[in-house]
Amino acid sequence: MSDDTTLRAPQDASRIAMGEDYEVRYWTNKFGVSRDRLQEAVDAVGNSATAVEAYLQRAAANP
Repeated sequence: MSDDTTLRAPQDASRIAMGEDYEVRYWTNKFGVSRDRLQEAVDAVGNSATAVEAYLQRAAANP
């Protein structure tokens, strides 16, 4: 069964699925970052939305 791409938010809001374009759009808008920056964060800390958000906040506080 595939994900319903008509949904605005991800099915599992605790995880970031970089393979799903609609989820990438959701998370890049939520965090105010580019796809590349989001991918960098996921590569660094995994796909946990909480961990990615904390990573991005730390990076913004320490440019």
